[in-house]
Parts: sequence; C-alpha cells; structure tokens
Amino acid sequence: MSNEKNEIFVPGRLCLFGEHSDWAGGYRRINADILPGMAIVTGIEQGIKARVAKARSLQIATVMPDGTRAYFFEAPMNVKALKAIALEGGFFSYCAGVAAYVLEHYRVEGLNIDCYEMTLPIKKGLSSSAAICVLTARAFNKLYNLQLNVRGEMEVAYRGEILTPSRCGRMDQACAYGQTPVLMTFDGDSVEVEQIKVLQPIYWVFADLKKGKNTKKILSDLNKCYPFAQNDKDKAVQDALGIFNKRIVQDVVKALERGNPHRIGELMNEAQSIFDNMVIPASLQELSSPKLHSVLQDKLVKDLTWGGKGVGSQGDGTVQFIARGKQEQSALIEYLSKELMLEAYPFDIEAYKGVQKAVVPLAGYGTRLFPASKAVKKELFPIIDRDGIAKPALLVLLEELDKAGIEQICLIVAEGEEDIYKNLFEFEPNEEYTQKLSPYMREYDQRIRKIGEKIVYVYQKDRLGFGHAVFQSKEFADNKPVLLVLGDHIFKSSEDQCCAAQALAAFELSGGLTVLIQEIPRNQVSYYGIITGTWMDADEKYLSVSKFCEKPTEEYAAENLGTKMKNGEVKYFSVFGQYILTPDIYEVLEQNIKDGKKDRGEFQLTSALDEVREAKGMVACVPNGVRYDIGIPEAYRNTIWNYLE
Repeated sequence: MSNEKNEIFVPGRLCLFGEHSDWAGGYRRINADILPGMAIVTGIEQGIKARVAKARSLQIATVMPDGTRAYFFEAPMNVKALKAIALEGGFFSYCAGVAAYVLEHYRVEGLNIDCYEMTLPIKKGLSSSAAICVLTARAFNKLYNLQLNVRGEMEVAYRGEILTPSRCGRMDQACAYGQTPVLMTFDGDSVEVEQIKVLQPIYWVFADLKKGKNTKKILSDLNKCYPFAQNDKDKAVQDALGIFNKRIVQDVVKALERGNPHRIGELMNEAQSIFDNMVIPASLQELSSPKLHSVLQDKLVKDLTWGGKGVGSQGDGTVQFIARGKQEQSALIEYLSKELMLEAYPFDIEAYKGVQKAVVPLAGYGTRLFPASKAVKKELFPIIDRDGIAKPALLVLLEELDKAGIEQICLIVAEGEEDIYKNLFEFEPNEEYTQKLSPYMREYDQRIRKIGEKIVYVYQKDRLGFGHAVFQSKEFADNKPVLLVLGDHIFKSSEDQCCAAQALAAFELSGGLTVLIQEIPRNQVSYYGIITGTWMDADEKYLSVSKFCEKPTEEYAAENLGTKMKNGEVKYFSVFGQYILTPDIYEVLEQNIKDGKKDRGEFQLTSALDEVREAKGMVACVPNGVRYDIGIPEAYRNTIWNYLE
C-alpha cells in the first residue's frame, strides 16, 4: 500500500445570511406549508490543512488552533467500532463518522490524516466540525478514486457528521465549495447550490466574541417550533426563517451581484432585527446575546461598517460586519482586537471575473509541414482573414481571444524562440517599412501591439509531450481556470459570439472541466481525441462525458466511443481545440510528471483530462462554429480554401 502523502485544505464556512433555514426547510418533508430555506454561505480563509495517505486503520493527528498538539488517534476500519466512536463526540468523532459511512458504501481501507495546521476557531459558528468532515470525505475520494463531485463529498460529509452528537444542518458542508459565495436552497431532503457572481470586492470582518454559546440548546429550543406552529411564538420563528428570510436573501443576492455593499449592510441590520424580535423569544436564555448586541451597537464599529449581524446559530459566538472599505476593514480589526479584546479576522469576497487567462502551446517542431516549418513556425503561416487582411494564423487566434475578453495570454514556446513572436506582437517596424504602410495598416499595427501587451512567455525546455507543455503554464494559471487553445488551429463562429466566448459561456454553465467538441466522420477518429457520453439537454448541445480517448483506432471507436443521438443515429465527436482547464488538471499533470507516467512515450494532456473527468466529471459543448487545422498539409490546404466561405 502506497503511503505517499497528498495535501488537502478545507476552509471553514461563514453563513452570511439565512442561519437556521437549512434544518427549517427540511421540515417541508412533513409540512408542505413551510417555505424552503435559503442561505448565503461562503468558505473563509481560515481552515484546516492536512497531509493524507492510505492506511490500514483510521489514524488522525492534529494541532489545535492555539498550536498545541493533540494526541494521536487510531481506530480500526470497522463500521460498528467507528459508529461507536462517532457517538462519543469530540473532534475525532467527526472523522470516525465519515469513515463509518464511507466504509458502509464504498470499497476502501483506512486513512492517515495529519492535520498539521489549523487556523479555524472551534465552536464559533464557522463549522470547524463540517470542515474536518469534508476533509475526511475528500481524502477518501482522492485516495480511493470514489469519483465524487463536490456535491458528493458534501453529502458524504453530512451523512458522517449526523452519526455524531452534532446537530449540523445542511449548510455546514458548504465549505466543500471553497472560498466562493453560494446560494443554498433547502427543500426537504433536497439541496440546491448556485454560485453567486459578485460584481466588486466586498470587505467582510468576523470576530470571535469569546463568550461561547450552547448550540445544542439553541437548536433544541427552535426545533420545538416545528413542524406545525402551536402558538404565536412558533409562528414567528417559522415566518422569520421562512418568508422574511426568503425576501432578505433574495435582496442580498441582487446586492452582491450589483456590487452594493451599502445595501448588504442595511439588509444585515434588518436581518438581525427580525431575528431579535421573532426568533430570540423561542430561546431567550441562549439567544439574548448581550455581548453580540453590545458590539453591534458600538459607535466606532457603526462608523466603520455598513452593517453587522450574528453568525451561524447566533448567540454570543461570532459577529460579522461589512466594512465601508479596505482601510475601514483594517481599522475595524484593530479596534475589535486591541480595544474590545476580540479575535478578529478579515475576509474579502472577491469580484467574480470569470476566466481571464488563456494558454496557447507553441513549442512543437511542426515537422509534418517540413520544409516550410524549417523557415517559418507553423503558427505563423499566412491566412487571409475574413476582413481581407493577410495575417499569421496566430494573430487570427489571438484576436479571437482578445474579442472574448481574455486579459492575459500565455504563449508556451521553446527556448530561444521568444523573439520570433515578439517581432510580431511587440517590435515596431523600422521607419522605412512603416512609411510604406497605409494609414489604416499603421493603426492596425498599433492594435497588434496592444494584444502584445497581454502576452507573457513560458518555456518548454524539453519537448516531452502536450501535457508536459501545458504544465509549464501552472504558475501562470495561478490556481484559477484557464482557456487552453491549440496554437495550430483557427476558428470560425457561425454566430455573433466567437468560439472562445462560447467556450467561456459553457464553463459558466458547467462550473468545471469543459471542452468544446465537433462532429467528425468515423474514418477520421484516429487523428483526434474522441469523446463520448450522454446528452444533458434536448438540443444535444451539452454532453456529460463518460469516456475520452486520444487517437483511437476506428474499430475501437466504433465499439466504445459512438455517441447516440435522440433520433437513434450514432455520431463521433472530437475535441475542438478549446478547453477550460480547472486547477485539478495541473495537479494531475504534476503528479504524472513526478511519477514518470507517460502514454506512448510522452506526458499526455488527455490522460490528465480523463483522470479529472473520472473524479469530478467533464462537460463537453458543441459550439456554433468550425475548427480549422493548419498543422498538417492537407488540413492547411483545406483551411486556405474554406476559411473564407
């Protein structure tokens, strides 16, 4: 059994709005008059870092937030024993609960979890218990290839935590989504999760009130108001967590999407007022929260913020605020820490910008176009564009990326070849040459150099395959999704939106690994990466990918890679030359290179794509457009003849 360690980080989660609505919405199973619960939840910067590896038993070692080392825990991988440990409660019970659930439903052995850094405060409404549950679920998923997506990991974590004395709600495991604000809707046993796209940065602060609360008592008291209201107090709680909460949450989503922190602050104050007047009476002893309300009413705090409210189950656990700006955020943290003696933390919700970066590999030799490629890089072969201008093919491609809104472009080049591209995109022609250009072409050269300002270069020193080339852009990608476009292709859209923009739009819908595909004849499958799967929509535009194979034989494709259409016909789809790569791809490529894992003597991108597909899924999209290949003579001739049609 391999004992190689894998790194995992899971953040805590902050319920911005909609506390208690997860379990309240669950009562719709019994009382259909109860409204679905709605909450806005986000991961935070603080969390748990761990190294995980396969083991024969469940082994956990951890440090606590104060840096002290807790004792080493070990339990046998036996469902009955693990469930007994889960019922005992405490930090390790959460790992045992998840392990028990996984062992009951999957073929796994044990885990070694070393939680070597924990910056997440415990029992402060930030779901430290859910974080360790998600971490444990993710460790099993990663090490034993359980093929769970994020929702699957979240479900396993929840099922494991409810085996403990914890009274967790459905929202707690939202930490599985990382530091992205999400809207969660709770309807009986159903949970829907939708990413919220924030228009501009918003500066949050949350602080440990250092007073503590009894979450079990709070939940016990409030659950007595369900499923049917017996009196005015019960009805007030149901209305507060139902119709009032729905309105508040929906307004907050609009304010986040419009980038209006002032309005969010107003809604925070309103939400706290509703909670105080309608929910606190149901658990007066635990929710009166004198420390929370004292801090919320502090004059200097109010001067620095747009609004504030309690966190999680409320009570004197944690408080949160929206600062009026970055400077006010820093001043608020200093005041809360030094004057009020609280533990305060900054949290920034970043503006959503979609995919901003693109990667174009250009380090290949182009030997199939020899001897022309001995004189000119194949990506610079001339194309007559649809505007009638003769352009290097690469310029046609980069103009499309620019049109799609890409802000940075990484060209992966061989050492010593950077100046070939700089000559096109950065260097100004000499004066004599420039004088012979028309005024329009002089202006056009300025536009070319404007694109050049977006370009950065990385080098592939050794040509060890397409996957190896793509991996050179890992630092450029910076743990964010990127658009990968083949450098020896150009694309022609059949609609106003260019093909690259269509790829970005497809990613917005899928939220994960995404590729564009196009139909090809069966006798051409051996030239391309071939994809098959199940259609996700009636228009047969989006495909849930079940298999991905690089350059298969025609016989293999006929048996394994045909995609059935709704009319019963079987078609074949190849990659289109545009991919949205998620950070997982770079992790897999790095591991493959480290392990020397090659396919046909090279590090392949397809292998990494398929591994991520198995673990987290892949969506393919058929764009309204055509791909043109310039990498082989016959294809280049076809491009010259047909691109302008």
